[in-house]
Amino acid sequence: MPFIGRDIHTAARLLKEGRLVAIPTETVYGLGADASNLDALKQLYALKGRPGNHPVIVHIRSVDQLSSWASHIPPLAERLANHFWPGPITMIFRKQPHVLAQVTGGQDTVAVRIPRHELTLALLEEFEGGLAAPSANKFGRLSPTSATAVANEFGGQVSYILDGGSCDVGIESTIIDLSTDVPRILRPGMVSQEMLTAVAEDIVFSSSPTTVRAPGTLKSHYSPSTPVQLATKDQIVDLVSAMKQDSQEAAVLSFQSPNGGETHWIVAECDPEGYARSLYTNLRNLDSLNCDRIIVEKVPEDDSWSGIRDRLERASYRED
Repeated sequence: MPFIGRDIHTAARLLKEGRLVAIPTETVYGLGADASNLDALKQLYALKGRPGNHPVIVHIRSVDQLSSWASHIPPLAERLANHFWPGPITMIFRKQPHVLAQVTGGQDTVAVRIPRHELTLALLEEFEGGLAAPSANKFGRLSPTSATAVANEFGGQVSYILDGGSCDVGIESTIIDLSTDVPRILRPGMVSQEMLTAVAEDIVFSSSPTTVRAPGTLKSHYSPSTPVQLATKDQIVDLVSAMKQDSQEAAVLSFQSPNGGETHWIVAECDPEGYARSLYTNLRNLDSLNCDRIIVEKVPEDDSWSGIRDRLERASYRED
């Protein structure tokens, strides 16, 4: 098993040596690599099994470092950064010429954010450069929100896991593309469209769910091994009953308590912040039961649930 601890000096040293270090953020744990080290990036992509055309997010410690990665920083970016950074929002810019293709997925843009986690900000201060840090899991699988989940995913394949406790937000950052004249939300998160437009005033945001300009935007992503099915409250009981008749077991994540003696059932929190914080842990726990299907109650259509809804739709997507 990898060494787990809170020593930022050890973590920074290993990163400078071109090693992989798992780092905590407020969203999920990231698999950190020196974003300027080609060999380290190749290790990162290989360990995750990540396609080469999928960009990674560069994590920096302050807005002062942004110009080292972005060639053009529009005024809107400054407004968003002043309001949301450090925090769970990633912005995409036209890249500086030196930024490696393994960071950008071969594109002319780079994704950057400042994480809101005291331990990782201290690490970034000591490391001094930018860290590429996609979620610390195999490509397409559930993101980890604890050091233990990272260790279970990779074992001794990472050099160090910086243990920052459980993640406060629990799902990946909102991604907004500022590399063109029309800002676009490429991946929703807990910074909602309503929150963004409140800061951006009259700017119109439109989603672009099929682009690969941003990470985590495939139709199928954030998926447990067990197939996931989304259902309404009224459908869940009938689905569980029908599966029992077929000698199949269902694991359920629902806002409601079970009607009978179902044991594979987790009652979800009713507020979006609490739901997001525990979502991946709940799905991991249900996945570990080795049932035939995970049934998840559909979440509200409100804007505040848009990031959660996005993750559940990707987790449940299956090719016909």
